[in-house]
Amino acid sequence: MQTKAELTKQFILETVAPIFNKNGYAATSMSDLTEATGLTKGAIYGNFKNKETLAIAAFKFTVKALLKRISKHLELSDSPIQKLFLISDFYRNYYDYSKQLGGCPVLNIGVDANNQNVLLLEHVKIVIEKIQDQLATIIENGIEAGEISTEINAMQYAKRLDTMIQGAIFMTYTMDDEFYIKDTMNQIDQMIHNELKA
Repeated sequence: MQTKAELTKQFILETVAPIFNKNGYAATSMSDLTEATGLTKGAIYGNFKNKETLAIAAFKFTVKALLKRISKHLELSDSPIQKLFLISDFYRNYYDYSKQLGGCPVLNIGVDANNQNVLLLEHVKIVIEKIQDQLATIIENGIEAGEISTEINAMQYAKRLDTMIQGAIFMTYTMDDEFYIKDTMNQIDQMIHNELKA
């Protein structure tokens, strides 16, 4: 059972996370946040030390929900090579899902924080490294299981896959055209077939 304070904190994060994600840290004002939550500045700061702390908590909240959703999708198979295909399958429909979040949190906050907020950028880098580590682990498990070629450098391919995915998300959002993400996921599937498969 959550306490009243925990429920308030949860409500604030659920409400402000898409605003920070969509507008960015600098462009989001406290009045945007008080208006959206219906709470006073004092009530928000009673739960979060300052705007930066709130922005970081909001980013972590959004990313946690996103990674949980990916993990759930990956449970559809125990096979490492199939898990790689499930990743491309997840991102094929990512545009519609991420719109509900106010856009892709890793891309939006990463680009925004790069010139605005060093601390927030550090949190984005941690998430990117975590995603790449998880991809590398799947590839390493595939090598051990004999599904993926022993010639493959797991981290190199993890970074390559993540770069292709993030680039496709950027182009899809910039051009408002799902072709980029769907076509890139098809390319990733071909790469898994032609380069990674043992």
